[in-house]
Amino acid sequence: MITFKDITIKYNDFVAIKNLNFQINDGEFFTFLGPSGCGKTTTLRALVGFVNPTTGRILINDEDITDLPTEKRDIKMVFQSYALFPTMTVYENIAFGPKVDKVNKHEIKRRVQEIAQKVDLKEEQLNKKVSDLSGGQQQRVAIARALITKPSILVLDEPLSNLDAQLRVQLRNELKSLQKKFGITMVYVTHDQEEALTLSDRIAVFNDGEIEQIGTPKEIYEQSACKFVCNFVGDNNNISPLIHKYPQKFNLLNLKAHKEFYIRIEKAKIISPDEDYQLTGEEISFEGVVVESEYYGIYTKYSIKVEDILISSILIRNISSDTLQNQQVRVIFNQRDILQYV
Repeated sequence: MITFKDITIKYNDFVAIKNLNFQINDGEFFTFLGPSGCGKTTTLRALVGFVNPTTGRILINDEDITDLPTEKRDIKMVFQSYALFPTMTVYENIAFGPKVDKVNKHEIKRRVQEIAQKVDLKEEQLNKKVSDLSGGQQQRVAIARALITKPSILVLDEPLSNLDAQLRVQLRNELKSLQKKFGITMVYVTHDQEEALTLSDRIAVFNDGEIEQIGTPKEIYEQSACKFVCNFVGDNNNISPLIHKYPQKFNLLNLKAHKEFYIRIEKAKIISPDEDYQLTGEEISFEGVVVESEYYGIYTKYSIKVEDILISSILIRNISSDTLQNQQVRVIFNQRDILQYV
């Protein structure tokens, strides 16, 4: 278990990290998520030993590692740039750690072949220079080089950001598979909410040097603890103007204690006015006009003007993107789906 206890990190008068307290469980895929400059990479570097906390302690299995040199922490890191040796072969890159540890050549060869197979690197690729490999292959080499020494913790700093969209999806699936296969604790840094939601067992959402919320992907998305998390993770509609204008309609909400109200775009239903739809006791209906549509293949995203605000909604149907353009529709909210913030 990794424990951050009262961790604060300052650079002169600038406070980069403000009194962090949280734990990462053994064998967990734990993600630091947040925008650029929020402190997630600084926190990761403190764990690895590249940054010294100004105050506080970091513990691994109750052992204080705050002042322990990086090489003695049993933590390996995969950088955004992979930090491979471009003039070395794939084999030499992967074998670098065991060679430094003075492992004999036969054992190194066995380990390299074993780890290469696990990360789907073929035998013939081991003799190539890493500069001759694709981005996806280089990422596998970086992971293999980190895992060959069998660390208890692997940390990854935006490892997929330099890859194209299709390869990112493929490799993040492989990362999760590898993490389960090795049973290793992975600490992952990203600004990509989709990566965080699909990969993680738990997520810490960072903002301005602090953690706004820690939870499972479902908790982060469906029970966002604050307005920042709600708006950073997923697409939302701010329906506060409607609720403040028609408070009597929203009888299930605590209007006195909350000032802003949001609903995820996939939770806002749209139907044709002539469609026979019976509202439940928890649902509210408004009429609006479709003013814009975006076709994404498997779904279409619509913008509907309701009163004086725009509501976004998606329909997962095999229909043309302009089917509802300029048409009058009903927009339906279930009050249970509305997120409320002070």
